[in-house]
Amino acid sequence: MGWVRARILDPILGLLRHGLSPEGLAWSLAVGFALGVIPLLGASTVLCVGVALAFRLNQPAIQLANYLAYPLQILLLFPFIRMGEGLFGTHHETISLAHIQAALRADAWGAIRMFWTSLWHASVAWLLVVPIPMILLAWGLRPIFRRALKSFRRP
Repeated sequence: MGWVRARILDPILGLLRHGLSPEGLAWSLAVGFALGVIPLLGASTVLCVGVALAFRLNQPAIQLANYLAYPLQILLLFPFIRMGEGLFGTHHETISLAHIQAALRADAWGAIRMFWTSLWHASVAWLLVVPIPMILLAWGLRPIFRRALKSFRRP
């Protein structure tokens, strides 16, 4: 629990203490988490920077959520690929994480070309799935952060 408190809870609460609104923090974390599970490995950090700048979200909060989502990104990669295959009616590719890693190590651009169609279809599936959980997460975090902010203001 000490690691979670020091690495996750304290930085989040520190953002509230330093003036970030509960709504801004909730949206930053929710969007960071949503972008963190995109099935384009290696793209989420850059996407988080761009989205945070475009929508004036908090950069540290969005990146924290992005990094916390990484295990879920790996876990959801293949379900998004399969969903994308179903959406586009393409054949079932035999892809494994080891296969992707080996291809990336051998030739990153070649790997991107090899898996482009699968990852593009998976990204469309992600785009269809992620908005509702992202909105629900933001709405769920807002009252928690409002209560936390009120507790800081008490004498």
